[in-house]
Amino acid sequence: MSFVTTIKQQFEANENVAYGKKQSDYLKNNFSFYGIQTQARRDILKKCTSIYKDEIKTNFRAICWQLYQFPHREMHHAAIDVFIKEIKNNYQIEDILLIEKLITTNSWWDSVDTLAKYAVGGYLETFPEKKYEIIEAFSNADNMWLNRTAIIFQLGYKQKTDFNVLVSECEKHKQSTEFFIQKAIGWALREYGSVNPTAVLNYVNSTNLKPLSKKEAIRKII
Repeated sequence: MSFVTTIKQQFEANENVAYGKKQSDYLKNNFSFYGIQTQARRDILKKCTSIYKDEIKTNFRAICWQLYQFPHREMHHAAIDVFIKEIKNNYQIEDILLIEKLITTNSWWDSVDTLAKYAVGGYLETFPEKKYEIIEAFSNADNMWLNRTAIIFQLGYKQKTDFNVLVSECEKHKQSTEFFIQKAIGWALREYGSVNPTAVLNYVNSTNLKPLSKKEAIRKII
């Protein structure tokens, strides 16, 4: 039996239809859910990965993509958890292709935000020479989730944030009518504002951001 088969069986064995309906409603009914709470899902994943750790370590990229083909959101979250754990300090230059596929498949904020921060953010720390090329491509893509990724990939960078890149992305997308883009701009600015509030306030006060973006950007500064 494989890791994918085993974790699917474990999720099915712990299905809670009523709670799954609530989870699906929360994500606007974009996905099916087994109805497993976060900690229980992680416990199941931990148990399964301990059994199949060798298989996962040697084949985690293919496993993650296989998990992503299932309709249930818990399978997607398991894929992301495995990917983030295994890819750390193990990036290959071509991994950005798989990361982009994961971002643009079964897309919603709960998957994209994790991939943006930990997968793209980590990849570009490993290959900083690829930063401008990749972020420009994501920013110009006809895909809102790639655009959001280009804005928020530096979450967690703190003092290492390239503020010029952040401002460039905010300027490019500041007139967007997409809720998730406006929210991303505010979130990214707010995060950087925790280490450089003056820079963020100066930028917010000197540009014409959408009200939601501005509100989110300065929420913890003033």
